[in-house]
Amino acid sequence: MSSIRTLVAATIMTGTAGLVALTPATAGDYNGNVMVRAGVTVVNPESSADVFAGGARLAGADAEVSTEVIPSLTLSYFFNKNIAVELFCCFAKHEVEGKGILNNAKLGDFWIFPPALTLQYHLDPVAGFKPYVGAGLQYIAFFDEGRGDATVGGGKIKLDDAVGFTLQAGVDYQIGSGWYLNADVKKTWLETEAVWTGTNVRADVDVDPWIFTAAVGYRFNLFAPRYAEPLK
Repeated sequence: MSSIRTLVAATIMTGTAGLVALTPATAGDYNGNVMVRAGVTVVNPESSADVFAGGARLAGADAEVSTEVIPSLTLSYFFNKNIAVELFCCFAKHEVEGKGILNNAKLGDFWIFPPALTLQYHLDPVAGFKPYVGAGLQYIAFFDEGRGDATVGGGKIKLDDAVGFTLQAGVDYQIGSGWYLNADVKKTWLETEAVWTGTNVRADVDVDPWIFTAAVGYRFNLFAPRYAEPLK
């Protein structure tokens, strides 16, 4: 728990410094057309797998992908006061644990790069709170896969990159001078295939992550406003 608290504090401090560095010539503006957020994200996959050997499904065999806590960044552009597009990105390392296979041992690990692009609708603010909802796509690139404690036939896990559908809900809270506190949740439905190199073992994997984020945001005008009405 202490390591998580340290990560949260370090990420917020680093992200806040980064936001200031990114916008030295811009004043904070709650009607601005750009918002940058830095935060801490929990990636919690609701994973399951059908495991096959030589084309035959292994009864009772399953796999579970680990939950991880990571730093994250988002960049949003507001077309008007209610419509925005957001890009979310981060890096995470996950482990795969067998269920009903090889004594539930670790089967491998991998890094992911999972950018998500969502189109959002932001409600008008009430008492400083500004809720929003969104929908879009998430692309997950898997790389730097490693062997587990008990490898499947001596092979290393490899996963196909995948695209999934994402829903999102969140809220920004104004804390002054263009700064916000943010809470956000995303749910992605995503399928991929895992193979173990040099073997006839593969798995159809549902990853389906929940993505929970707490962040600090800064909103400003990067471009001259094109609309007469305030964005709010």
